[in-house]
Amino acid sequence: MRSARTGRRTATDRPPRASATSAVEVRRSNRRSRTVSAYREGDRTIVLIPARMSKAEEQRWVNVMLDKLAAQENRHVLGDSELAERAQRLSAQFLGGRARPVSVRWVTNQNTRWGSCTPAEGSIRLSHRLQGMPEYVVDYVLLHELAHLLVPGHGPRFWQLLESYSRTERARGYLEGVVAADRLPHLPAARGE
Repeated sequence: MRSARTGRRTATDRPPRASATSAVEVRRSNRRSRTVSAYREGDRTIVLIPARMSKAEEQRWVNVMLDKLAAQENRHVLGDSELAERAQRLSAQFLGGRARPVSVRWVTNQNTRWGSCTPAEGSIRLSHRLQGMPEYVVDYVLLHELAHLLVPGHGPRFWQLLESYSRTERARGYLEGVVAADRLPHLPAARGE
């Protein structure tokens, strides 16, 4: 529901779109004419938009601002201990806490994979190439590897585990785009540059 005084949306009428780690609150303002901004407030993301925006524009801007915030936050490279904490949170949130890795760490020797998992050892390794990518992409790869602790292959049971993560397809598309961009021919720089 929307409060008549503040123009704020509550959880009951907000679209079911949020980052893996926070809820989203949209605040409309009559004083705002064109600008959109967002910031984190505790475990919530606040998105400030002009009051005149349509629902479709609102949703588009919420998505854009969540991605921008995630990119800013990922500029800080997570250490291995932070990565392990993140894995624990993702396991609890999406896998009922059943995936319990013994170790989670960044590695620099994976140039053709985004991550790998050794279920017998309980170890997960993520490629350093993920550092700086949006949070939802890193979370997807981490969740993908956590799911391998429970189901080793890529069969239907494996993909069922990832269904609850709403950004699976988007993250996969992002990674496919990165791979495709790497395969494009690199043209020489124009003269005078």
